[in-house]
Amino acid sequence: MLITRTIAETRTAIAHARAQGKRIGFVPTMGYLHEGHLQLIDIARQHSDFVVVSIFVNPTQFGPHEDFASYPRDFERDRKLCEARGADLIFAPEVSEMYPERSLITFQIEKLADHLCGARRPGHFNGVVLVVSKLFNIVQPDIAVFGQKDAQQLIIIKRLVQDLNFPVRIISAPTVREPDGLAMSSRNVYLSPTQRAQSTVLYKSLQRAKALIESGERDAKRVIAEIERVIATASEAKIDYIEIVRVSDLQPIEKLDGLVLIALAVYFGKARLIDNIILDVIDRAVREIAAIL
Repeated sequence: MLITRTIAETRTAIAHARAQGKRIGFVPTMGYLHEGHLQLIDIARQHSDFVVVSIFVNPTQFGPHEDFASYPRDFERDRKLCEARGADLIFAPEVSEMYPERSLITFQIEKLADHLCGARRPGHFNGVVLVVSKLFNIVQPDIAVFGQKDAQQLIIIKRLVQDLNFPVRIISAPTVREPDGLAMSSRNVYLSPTQRAQSTVLYKSLQRAKALIESGERDAKRVIAEIERVIATASEAKIDYIEIVRVSDLQPIEKLDGLVLIALAVYFGKARLIDNIILDVIDRAVREIAAIL
């Protein structure tokens, strides 16, 4: 497995692989990898011949009072995990390599960032699409794999590729969960034992919402109220948001119909955890969607 630190050597290594007729797969990460990330590598391996994993904690997607400085980092651990999973190259640049100067050209996202995490983290997704665009231009992958746990990010990136004509196919991967249902996240390490035990309430609340909808409920406010009720049973939980939006444009809805995203963000101490489910609601039928096409 190769490890590159500069854009130039990364492009050289990938050009060599492409000259051999290999399809390039890409998994962008911020490191401190867990099984969810590793399954993205597995999926990339299924769809390509040369898998690139980027490890870069991107400063442009963190707000001034967020956890950029304290975000967990352990490159040697990540290296071993990537190698064991069959990655071919890790691109792990310094901030100065990715941003030698302050970016004078930035992105403005309309509509898709108005709600959910975008409303609570102003500028966050502008920073995400900036770094993803840079990484796509550096790696020039044939396919790139993103997890559905970050559903808003996934939908925005799919639209980025469409609007800017990036020649890359975006593959979405189902959320990977712990045995008790908690969505895997690098930020789970922030949880105290009590908070970790209570954090299972997030997935339980989403499953309760699904059951309510399967029973015939279509009023979004009532579904949200039930999610709030379930989460309120956890004393350590502080709700940031609970929203139900259309998958197509991430705008809130009053009545559930078609593809809908039920998403939430909840604080347990300093850990802000997100989770979601996507349901296809057609008349009386309700089907959970494991991965956005």
